[in-house]
Amino acid sequence: MLRRTALALAASAAALLGAVPLAAQAHSGPGGPVLPSVGVPGLGAGPGFGAGQDRLTVTVRDAGAGAGAGDGTFVLRCRPAGGNHPDVQGACGRLAELAAGGQDPFAPVPRDAMCTMQHGGDATARVEGTWRGRAVDASFARTDGCRIARWDRLVPVLPSTGS
Repeated sequence: MLRRTALALAASAAALLGAVPLAAQAHSGPGGPVLPSVGVPGLGAGPGFGAGQDRLTVTVRDAGAGAGAGDGTFVLRCRPAGGNHPDVQGACGRLAELAAGGQDPFAPVPRDAMCTMQHGGDATARVEGTWRGRAVDASFARTDGCRIARWDRLVPVLPSTGS
C-alpha cells in the first residue's frame, strides 16, 4: 500500500512537471528559484489569471538623485495603465515582461541565498497592493548583492539609484 502511494505521487509529480517547459523548471534568477505557475484554483493561475486591475503603491526612501522616480509614494495601475508613478508605461511593461517569463518580481531573496557582501546605498522601497490577482506586500533594500539585483530587476517600477 505504501509503495503504491509513493508510485502514484511520483507519477503525479512527473505529469505536473512534464506540463511545464524545462526552461521554466530550471530558471533561477537573482531573487531565487522561480516556481512554475500551474493553474491551482485560488492561487492566481489558470483561466482568468490576472483578471482585473493591478494596483500597486510604491513607497521609496533615500534613493538619491539617480535617474527614475526618486523618493516618494506613487500609485501604479496596470491593465489599464494609470496612476502618478513617473514611468507608468515602463513600469507596467517591466512587470508584464517578468510575468511572461514566469518570474515573481515580488518574491523575497531565499534565506539560504549566498550573496556578495556589498552595499548598494541606503535606498529602501515597499510595494503594496494587488498584482495579477494576488496581494503584494514586499520590501526592498540594497544591502547586499542579492538585494541589489532584486531591486535592479524591478527598474523602472523602482527607481534606478545610480549605484
